Amino acid sequence: MFLIDAHLDLSMNALEWNRDLTRPIAEINRREEGLTDKPDRSKGVVSLPELRKGNIGLVVATQIARYVAPNNPLPGWHSPEQAWAQTQGQLAWYKAMEERGEMIQITDLPSLEAHIQLWMDDTISSDAKPIGYILSLEGADSLVNVEHLDIAWQNGLRAVGPAHYGPGRYAQGTDATGFMGTEGRRLLKEMERLNIILDTTHLCDDSFWEALDHFNGPLWASHNNCRALVNHNRQFSDEQIKVLIERGAVIGGAMDAWMMVPNWQRGISTPLEMQCNLDVLIDHMDHICQLAGNCLHIGIGSDLDGAFGKEQCPYDLNTISDLQLLSGKLIDRGYSSTDVANIFHGNWLRFLRKAWKN
Repeated sequence: MFLIDAHLDLSMNALEWNRDLTRPIAEINRREEGLTDKPDRSKGVVSLPELRKGNIGLVVATQIARYVAPNNPLPGWHSPEQAWAQTQGQLAWYKAMEERGEMIQITDLPSLEAHIQLWMDDTISSDAKPIGYILSLEGADSLVNVEHLDIAWQNGLRAVGPAHYGPGRYAQGTDATGFMGTEGRRLLKEMERLNIILDTTHLCDDSFWEALDHFNGPLWASHNNCRALVNHNRQFSDEQIKVLIERGAVIGGAMDAWMMVPNWQRGISTPLEMQCNLDVLIDHMDHICQLAGNCLHIGIGSDLDGAFGKEQCPYDLNTISDLQLLSGKLIDRGYSSTDVANIFHGNWLRFLRKAWKN
C-alpha cells in the first residue's frame, strides 16, 4: 500500500552523517563499519532505494540547524547566520536529488495530485518514480529574522516547527519551558499569511498553548507520541491531543524507542529487552484513536535515522521498507482495510488537500 512518512531528516543524514542516500542501505552501513563519531554508525535504516521498496512515495523532509547561545550545552551553531547557511546547504542537497531524478518537491495541490497519480500507477516501476518531498523546517532558529521565512517559502518550505530541543529563538522546545514571545508570535503571523503548516512537534507545553492561541492556519504534529504511555514532556498529553484533534490535525507516530516505551536508558537499553516493536507504535496510535473516536487523526511520522538507528528503533524493523508490516498488525488489532489506508496515506492527503485547496 502507498505510504506517506511525515518526518524524515534526509538532508541531515546526507550532509552531517555523510550518507549517500541514493545507495542501498546495506552498502551505506558497510561503509560506516568501524566509525564511532555517531552512536548509530552502521545501523541506518533509511535510503531512497528502501523508500521505493516500501512504496513510501511521499515524505515530509526536513531542514534542521539549531542556534545555541553561549550558555546552551546542546550541539548547534553559534550564530543564526551559520544555522541559515547550514539549511541552505541542506536545500542544495534536495535540489541535487531533484536534478538527478531521485526526488521531486511537492509544494501545492496540483503537484500533489500529479505525484499521487504517478505513484498509484502500478504499470510504472517504483524504480522509475521520484520520491516526493514536502519541505519542513524543524526548529526555526535558522531564520535570521522573520522576513527570511518568505525567502524559505519561495524555496519550497511548506511546514515549520518553531522549536526543537531546548530553548529557541522563536519558541521553547523539548526539555525547556517558557513562551514564544513577540518574535515567536510574529513568526506565527507570517506563517499564517504564507499558509505554512505549523508543526507543533517539540513545542514545550507553554509554547504549545501560546502557539494554538495565536495561529489560525493548518497545523499537525509530524512525529509525536502519547504522554499517557510514556510520561515525558516530549510526548503530548491527552489534553493537547484532544485540541489537536479539534483543530483537524494529524499526528504522526514516531519510532524513536525512548518515545515508544517507558524507562528507556540511552546507550544501555536495547529494543529487544524493552520489547519495543511495531505493536508498541500501534498502542500509541490506538490511544489517539480512542480519544478521537475514529482513525482519522493518525499517520506515520517515523523519524527513522533521526540521529538514531537500529539500536534505538523497533526490533522488528530492519529498514524503513518494513513499515509495510504495520498493515497486517493493524488488521490483527481490529482495524479495517479502510482504516489502514487512512493511516498509511489517506489522513495526510485529506489534511494537505484541505490546507492547500486555495
